[in-house]
Amino acid sequence: MAPSSSSSSTSASSSLQRLNNIANHISPSMASATSFPADTVPQAPEDALFGLARAYKADTNPQKVDLGIGAYRDNNGKPWVLPVVKKADDILRSNPELNHEYAPIAGFPEFTSKAAELILGADSPALREKRATSMQTISGTGAVHLGALFLAKFYKGNRVVYLSNPTWANHKQIFGNVGLQTADYPYFSKKSNGLDFDGMKAAIQGAPDRSIILLHPCAHNPTGVDPTLDQWKELAAIMAQKKHFPFFDCAYQGFASGDLARDAAALRYFIDQGFELVVCQSFAKNFGLYGERAGCFHVVTSPASDASATIGRIASQLAILQRSEISNPPLYGARIASTVLSDPALFTEWEDNLRTMSGRIITMRKELRSRLEALGTPGTWNHITDQIGMFSFTGLSETQVQKLRDEYHIYMTKNGRISMAGLNTNNIDHVANAIRKVVGETQ
Repeated sequence: MAPSSSSSSTSASSSLQRLNNIANHISPSMASATSFPADTVPQAPEDALFGLARAYKADTNPQKVDLGIGAYRDNNGKPWVLPVVKKADDILRSNPELNHEYAPIAGFPEFTSKAAELILGADSPALREKRATSMQTISGTGAVHLGALFLAKFYKGNRVVYLSNPTWANHKQIFGNVGLQTADYPYFSKKSNGLDFDGMKAAIQGAPDRSIILLHPCAHNPTGVDPTLDQWKELAAIMAQKKHFPFFDCAYQGFASGDLARDAAALRYFIDQGFELVVCQSFAKNFGLYGERAGCFHVVTSPASDASATIGRIASQLAILQRSEISNPPLYGARIASTVLSDPALFTEWEDNLRTMSGRIITMRKELRSRLEALGTPGTWNHITDQIGMFSFTGLSETQVQKLRDEYHIYMTKNGRISMAGLNTNNIDHVANAIRKVVGETQ
């Protein structure tokens, strides 16, 4: 016979009373205790770039300028959805067979295969000889993490990752999180606002054999300074002699110069020289798919007789790592990119979109330099146009950067790096005049 509702209510009330009695006997020290006190989990500092964005957003001055943003903006300072991305989106939404099932662990194959052709070259010997494997990742950050995790688990050479000084702010933390040590090699010359090539070569030559060397193949972040192709060839010769392991991180293919092949020329040269290497690839900048997190991680083995067996073993271990981290990568961004990469007409339109973005940034470089020189700004400013890609190291000091923010509401990172995408015809005069005043006052 089922209990009556009144007896059930009485039973529940008694249980609640017993729980309250137990709670009343818990000591105050136990009630307030935590397993994560401040001495073991200290308050972490706010991410510098996101803190800068927050401060900019809170500024109510109508003349404020955001030169910290790491995303493309049009001449009105607005995010730009690439026209070709809109077309691909229409195609996807009109497909009656579209579903939202899981992608394979290695990713959407139509995406990873085209991504590999894009970065390695459709005629790459690595693809032709079947000694490359690709894994879809959570954009470029996820690719770097997967690469770091793979090397931490399997690499038997010198387990120190050499990073350019400076490099992308997240590199050191990603490698540190998987237990790999990092070291710096000289890269940016504050004297010339260009490449410290001699220092770079000497450090790579002096690193222990079989060290991991992280390289930016184009549009170096954060400096905008790239080696020439002849300099890349010198670096390749040194690295071959030292048996170093190249770790390429490419976030700006096509976005740097507007030419996809030119922006990938360095890493393709390394592959042609027979290097075993890894490549991290992002589609955030060149497709404007920032929030969709579409990326790829590629491994290329050297052209040995057992290369195809080696790459098969590597692919199997990458799949295990991927399974334990994200299981299956997201589909939308990969579908957008693969739709464009697989259609010749859309691909041609995408190249036009890339030239639009890179061309506007190149124009802003020329305009900023010409204004600074016309105003008689102390110093030399040719580095603004010598550098390439989204970012420029201006050479401004931390004091000057703070003054620009406090007095002129111009926001940039404290090391003087500016995003050229934040400049437009509506704010460039304000920025140039402010830099002229601040540099003149702090000489």
